[in-house]
Amino acid sequence: MPSPVLRTRVVIVSPALADANNGNWQTARRWQQMLAPQSVRIVREWPDVAASAQDQVLLALHARRSAASIAAWAAARGQSGLAVVLTGTDLYRDIHNNDAARQSLALAQRLVVLQECGPDALPAELRAKTSVIFQSTTARKPLAKSAQMLRAVMVGHLREEKSPQTLFETARLLAGQATLFIDHIGDGLDAALGEQARATAAACPNYRWLGGQTHEATRRRIQRAHVLVHTSRMEGGAHVIMEAVRSGTPVIASRIAGNIGMLGKDYAGYFEWGDAAALATLLQRCRNTSGPQGLLAQLGAQCARRAPLFDPGAERRALLQLVQELQPLPAKPPSI
Repeated sequence: MPSPVLRTRVVIVSPALADANNGNWQTARRWQQMLAPQSVRIVREWPDVAASAQDQVLLALHARRSAASIAAWAAARGQSGLAVVLTGTDLYRDIHNNDAARQSLALAQRLVVLQECGPDALPAELRAKTSVIFQSTTARKPLAKSAQMLRAVMVGHLREEKSPQTLFETARLLAGQATLFIDHIGDGLDAALGEQARATAAACPNYRWLGGQTHEATRRRIQRAHVLVHTSRMEGGAHVIMEAVRSGTPVIASRIAGNIGMLGKDYAGYFEWGDAAALATLLQRCRNTSGPQGLLAQLGAQCARRAPLFDPGAERRALLQLVQELQPLPAKPPSI
């Protein structure tokens, strides 16, 4: 009779669940699916009502926001089985000024960052226990797009870290451009930024704020756009970048560590964070220099070379290896 399959009991702590429709939830849900047939549940906090002594591995998304769960696991189990997955606000803000976030780093058996520049933001003594796991998505067939106009899309809920003001200013700079259009997807989490989006749409006929969209609808709009715009001030590894790359849609992004870690140091589509004039210039170059030698084609070729990093098979292998490393070692039989 074959031996029974021993399944690891994994808990994923995510400060955002399905109702948030954000990157944390997308990561948690995808990892739950990738870890099958392991026993995996997603919770907002640990311990939860299903917690038991059989829980073996805790994957905590966000060092600060999941700090209470991380501390509770460490108090009950020590470092064993505990991995902390670091977001952009963790890496580039919270671990520098928040005691709970710093404690999460110290308590973890393993740390995970989501792009290749992530380890550089950590203290040197923590890098040995840090793994890079690129997030992934399914590939979509690139679509043929009109050469007579350019449609850009930006995806991100309206909040300060995403720097939507840069896009608003860019839209105003490009308001007279009859063949350049900007679609903006994201819920108005910050009421003041929502008002700015509405004012920009009223003043700029080529800018549309589409509000929140389903994940599938968002992916279709990324697929149909000529270029994805990403203006963030800080990122840990943006889902929308890899979704664009895997859809054959080039990216124009702020030159910040989280974006460089996704697109590479030599990528030609960066603008300095907050520089709306530079973003406007890049969009105009993409529209005006069409053809195989133009900027849009160059960015597309560079993105295509990065696409294998975001393949689901690669992410699954890295994730399974992480869980295997986190499992407690079996007890050695007594020597005779």
